[in-house]
Amino acid sequence: MLQELSHMDRITQLQDEIQQLLTIMANTVGYLTSRANFVQLAGSEIPITKQRNPEKYDEPDVFEANKKELVTDLIVKAKQVEYLIQSLPEPEPEEEQEKRLKALDEEMTLANEEYIQAVARSKDLHAQISSVLRLMLEETDSGLVGSAGAH
Repeated sequence: MLQELSHMDRITQLQDEIQQLLTIMANTVGYLTSRANFVQLAGSEIPITKQRNPEKYDEPDVFEANKKELVTDLIVKAKQVEYLIQSLPEPEPEEEQEKRLKALDEEMTLANEEYIQAVARSKDLHAQISSVLRLMLEETDSGLVGSAGAH
């Protein structure tokens, strides 16, 4: 059971790391599309028809430095994800899974039968207690009626 928990912890950690990787990717695409200036492609005859205001894009050297930092962040996070994937246990063979699931099913069936018996026993005990209480109340009521008439 403890081993299953550590596997689940790793899976949760992997999910978190993948989420962080996707966030880095989205931020990278957002940065690249919003802070780049329009430039002529090498060897292209397509003219540049738009220009961004200078405050809306980064200078080429700043843009290149930021791109390198973003690439480094992506690579580091991707390697962390890869490491977590490699640390996951090998999947259990189907035959063993089937045996384990059958054993769990048998346990559950037995537990369900015990539960049904316990519910039936509690209903029986409830009926017995209710019967005894009714009998006691009837005796008390008839005793009160008899003593009230004697005075």
